Amino acid sequence: MILIADCGSTKTDWCVTENKKVVKQVFTCGMNAVMLTEEEMRARIAGELMPEIADIKGNIEAVYFYGAGCIAPDVCANVANAIRENIPAQVIEVHTDLLAAARALCGHTPGIACIMGTGSNSCYYDGEKICDNVSPLGYILGDEGSGAVLGKILLGDVLKNQLPKELCEKFLNQYELDRMTIIKRVYREPQANRFMASVTPFLIQNIEHPAVHALVLNAFKAFFVRNVQQYDGYDLLPACFVGSIAYYYRDILTEAAEACGCKVGTIIKSPMEGLIDFHA
Repeated sequence: MILIADCGSTKTDWCVTENKKVVKQVFTCGMNAVMLTEEEMRARIAGELMPEIADIKGNIEAVYFYGAGCIAPDVCANVANAIRENIPAQVIEVHTDLLAAARALCGHTPGIACIMGTGSNSCYYDGEKICDNVSPLGYILGDEGSGAVLGKILLGDVLKNQLPKELCEKFLNQYELDRMTIIKRVYREPQANRFMASVTPFLIQNIEHPAVHALVLNAFKAFFVRNVQQYDGYDLLPACFVGSIAYYYRDILTEAAEACGCKVGTIIKSPMEGLIDFHA
């Protein structure tokens, strides 16, 4: 048996598999490895995961953990140690969530792998490893096309009357927001990126409106221009996507790609199914 973990800041998807079959799947709270100590991660794994797999932990031979914040050797070592204290597996590997996306989307084939959820990221993957990565820079300087940035543009356009009046009023009423509440949530309260991403359902609900369609299309074009087009052979290799934003807006994402001379390949909501195939 092997244990695969897809870990974000808010949720972790743990999947025990054997011969491509899911033996058990467990969802726990997320862990950002940069923000937590080894002891804190060990305690979380012990308290949230282990009670769910106590009967099979001795049969787990390998653990493949992909996580947010797993970008430096010392951080990855902390995660591996936290896992090893709980699970006596012979093999424990810790990698970035970007490599999870690349392996899930491309397998052993070269391609451009992209994440487009609350945040966005991308890389050139040669079929084995990540060879190039345009820094995502976060939702203030980058993260083009992400939920956070789509929400940021939407909020700004509403407050600056860049959308038709009826749309602005509809938005404010639907989310029970006003100018000062929005400013407080964005500038004074923590996790502004999650707040901004939380209002993006309004876009998909009103995507037939020309102004909303243009907002989303331009945001996705920015992703291709500022990220995908930076990779050699971007016009030959497919850009594949994982994440809720890419999944639900895939038609407009494809439209933006064609406008930028890019090709879109596989689009999936979660990397787990692809990771199960990869590690099988």
